[in-house]
Amino acid sequence: MIGASRYRIVLALLSAVTAALFVLSLVTGPAGIGFSDALASLYSGGDQGAGLIMREIRLPRAILGLMIGITLGLSGAALQGYLRNPLAEPGLLGISASASLGAVIAIYTGFSAVFPLGLPLAALAGSVVAVLVVQAMAGARGGALTVILAGVAVSSFAAAMTSLALNLSPNPFAALEIMFWMLGSLTDRSMTHVWLAGPFMVLGWAMLAALGRPLDALTLGEDAAASMGVNLRLVQFLAVFGAAASVGAATAVAGAIGFIGLVAPHLLRPLVGSLPSRLLPASALGGACLLLSADILTRIIAPDKDLKIGVLTAIIGAPFFVWLVYRMRRKLL
Repeated sequence: MIGASRYRIVLALLSAVTAALFVLSLVTGPAGIGFSDALASLYSGGDQGAGLIMREIRLPRAILGLMIGITLGLSGAALQGYLRNPLAEPGLLGISASASLGAVIAIYTGFSAVFPLGLPLAALAGSVVAVLVVQAMAGARGGALTVILAGVAVSSFAAAMTSLALNLSPNPFAALEIMFWMLGSLTDRSMTHVWLAGPFMVLGWAMLAALGRPLDALTLGEDAAASMGVNLRLVQFLAVFGAAASVGAATAVAGAIGFIGLVAPHLLRPLVGSLPSRLLPASALGGACLLLSADILTRIIAPDKDLKIGVLTAIIGAPFFVWLVYRMRRKLL
């Protein structure tokens, strides 16, 4: 059992690292603005070049990196706790794939070209439809396994429809735009995207944060949790809709960014323990650290190539996933 003092120290360190990475994200970029000048430009008035770069380009990117990282880390820990599956992550419920399908439809039909916010709004609509379908398939009395199966079905269908849109796209430029969007990126995001996605992410955080104590009880099994007064239907509702609201909004503005929700909880579980009530806030901060670090690396590794953040997280996350499966296999032997 991890002591309370050690847990508070870990959270404090994670908070400090997150704040440092947020500032580093603000001052990193190809514009060549010095550290002190970059920070001063955030508060300066007028339309000076440095001020515009900081307020219109770097600040929204850093805020979205922070919020999306929190979203992916928190939802990953919550779903692993609810589904009692160490390999669970936000994409398991089909939310990311359905949000991507909504965005693909917006690009394919030209809606995103006519209406600037058409793409994120369509992606949000896709995530809402996905969670409604998953909830309808699982039913009010459906358990964790039923939710997983429903999510896999929705995810597979959304992926197939996305592939069909790419296959039938009459415009090669539209197909290229679809492919680039699906790789995930925080480039060229504005405060409009922050204000659009922010309320949904905050709503999702509130719903997932409320799961701490119920998930602690659920580690003993559904029957034991129910005997302790845990409302299993409410837990399912908060887990599914909380993940949908936050991850759907994140995918709507940044595309599909994988593995953060899977990796963050596993990295922090040895440090804070396995109790979901402790793991949820730690994973939220850990997810923010991972995504901010990945976004900073995309600007350092290939500043002129627009390296997609989803590609980098997949390169790092896929080997970790293989190692995780291997470790679980060894435990079973």
